[in-house]
Amino acid sequence: MDGVVCSAREIEPIRKACGAAFTLVVPGIRPAGSDHGDQKRVVTPGAAITSGATSLVVGRPISQAPEPVQAAAAILEEISAAAMK
Repeated sequence: MDGVVCSAREIEPIRKACGAAFTLVVPGIRPAGSDHGDQKRVVTPGAAITSGATSLVVGRPISQAPEPVQAAAAILEEISAAAMK
């Protein structure tokens, strides 16, 4: 197995057990201040990247935004900033 889908809360223990090359796909990504909807374990894009997520699943914060292109751009900026730390 090369990776798993997990919540941001599970990143650290999985990373310790499986190593840096293991893929961690994290759903429940929500920009700060956005509606959590039906998601229970939400985290910001930056926090997920900083914690060690490999891939993020972002849906409604973009698809249901009044300006989806701007919402996606803001999320990408946050991801880029977190990746540079």
